[in-house]
Amino acid sequence: MLTIRFKKWTSVATLALMSAGILASCTAPSSDQAATTDPAETTEGSEIAMCAPELAEIEFGIISTESADNLKPQWEPFLEAMSEELGRPVIGFYATDYAGVIEAMGAGKIQIAWYGGKSYIEAAARADAEAFTQTVATDGSMGYYAYLITNKENPIVGDIDLDAGNGDQYVVENSENLTFAFNDPNSTSGYLVPAYYVFAQNGINPNTAFEQLIFSGSHEATALAVAENQVDVATNNSENLARLEETAPDALEKIQIIWTSPIIPGDPLAYRNDLPDCMKEAIQNFAYTYDDAEVLNGLGWSKLVPAGDEGWNTIRELDFAEKILTIQNDANLSEADKAAQIEPLQAQLEALK
Repeated sequence: MLTIRFKKWTSVATLALMSAGILASCTAPSSDQAATTDPAETTEGSEIAMCAPELAEIEFGIISTESADNLKPQWEPFLEAMSEELGRPVIGFYATDYAGVIEAMGAGKIQIAWYGGKSYIEAAARADAEAFTQTVATDGSMGYYAYLITNKENPIVGDIDLDAGNGDQYVVENSENLTFAFNDPNSTSGYLVPAYYVFAQNGINPNTAFEQLIFSGSHEATALAVAENQVDVATNNSENLARLEETAPDALEKIQIIWTSPIIPGDPLAYRNDLPDCMKEAIQNFAYTYDDAEVLNGLGWSKLVPAGDEGWNTIRELDFAEKILTIQNDANLSEADKAAQIEPLQAQLEALK
């Protein structure tokens, strides 16, 4: 049995112009005026303004965990602060699905993005993404949890030991009589983690196991589908249910968690790896020093800490392991076909260790 362990523009000098009919001379700033100008700030602002002048603006991709209408109020203050730090506008790019952000970075349309772990490893593999920071939750934890959820009034609740959190086993054993919703194929908690722990490890192919299977597109959508009894069971996570307390508290009241995953590493922010070094440094300086608690808490974070690409190798391991188990459990493949497909995946998995 394969197992996986989850192991941060303007700065201008003020000139006082004195005129007497025709401007003939300029006076020097007073001592009080001079005292208000920090030479270090002026120098730093000039250096940032000179960095990558071809990038008149920066586009920042934001994965679709919720609707754009919900995400914008959370993100715009952060992007405004980043704009000031980088000396140019930073514009939010709100895609309708996770793939939209990955593809936009690959095409060079966006330069920075917020990803989940699964969408990040996809972006690193095919969109030139390079992680530079990891989010830290408001409680100081470095990760979050995937959930399976159902409606509190759904009769299946009576057949699940909620204290034991064994809803995963109930779903596996009764899948043919259930409707089920994943979030997005590139979501970590909304697809990859339950796909591995709930289905692949139990020899279940979710694509054929359920009475009905849908991909709702966002954590918000899966939560509302459960709250409105549109599906029996769906994926979600600890961060989004905390957000739901603000955005849809009535829906949250109807939701019952029936399974909790092992901890998942916190989300990365990543930039394109071909950005000029001076811009990468400016982005890092902003991320690592940004401390507006109200804005950070609105995003579900307490701070951003330095991190590199290898910080999400556990997600890569999980991804390879899920693919391997899915192949092993495929009754339509011969043993020879299974071996041929598994060999390169196993080699890539071993290379990470």
